[in-house]
Formats: sequence, structure tokens, C-alpha cells
Amino acid sequence: MIRIAVTSVFVEDQSKALTFYTEVLGFEKKTDIPLGEARWLTVASPAGPDGVELLLEPNAGPIAKTYQQALFEAGIPATTFAADDIHAEYARMTALGVVFTMAPTQQGPVTQAVFDDTCGNLIGLFEPG
Repeated sequence: MIRIAVTSVFVEDQSKALTFYTEVLGFEKKTDIPLGEARWLTVASPAGPDGVELLLEPNAGPIAKTYQQALFEAGIPATTFAADDIHAEYARMTALGVVFTMAPTQQGPVTQAVFDDTCGNLIGLFEPG
């Protein structure tokens, strides 16, 4: 059986990303291994600490930077997270200064929102209908 263990988002600054993903989003640091100028730096949800890890991967190469920038400019989230109560998360995160490019919006059977992670990405939130 194959399962998803690690997925990633490119970030401009790993330390800044770690602060945002832990202090604002509420994830927990899972792994932090120095690898020269970069780190193998992952976070996980406290709701599933042994589940999927999110690698905060440096966008050091030109392909990564171009890809990240193109997604951002097109308004496409780099990844999407689930929320039990998207309206409560929107209010909590807005109070912390998070900039949303799309407020919670009903789209078919789900409610979706999109925010700027301050590290070069748009991130989606969804609440199943």
C-alpha cells in the first residue's frame, strides 16, 4: 500500500515560513535537519501529528522560483488545507493580519477561501459541505 507521507510548498525563507506555519496556522514543527544552506524542515497538523508532513522547501533554484511565482500571479493556491469551520478560521487568521485574496465562498458542495502565506504562496482553505 502506498500513502502520502510528505508533500511540499516552495518558500522564500524557511525561518519565516516556519514562524507563519506554526504561529499563525497552528501546525507543529515535525522535522528540522540542517542540509548545508537549507534544512529538511517539515510541519504537521496537531490533529494528525503522525500523518502527512508539509515540507517547507526553499525555492532556491530558478525552476522553483518561476513555478512559485507563476502560480501566485495566476491566483492558484500552491496547496489546500481543510478547516472544520472555515468562517472561524477566516476570522481568527484575519485578526492575526493574514491577507485573504478570497474570503470564504460557497462553491458547490464546499466553502473555499484563499490566503497569502507571506512566503510566496497562495494557500487554499476548504470546508466540506
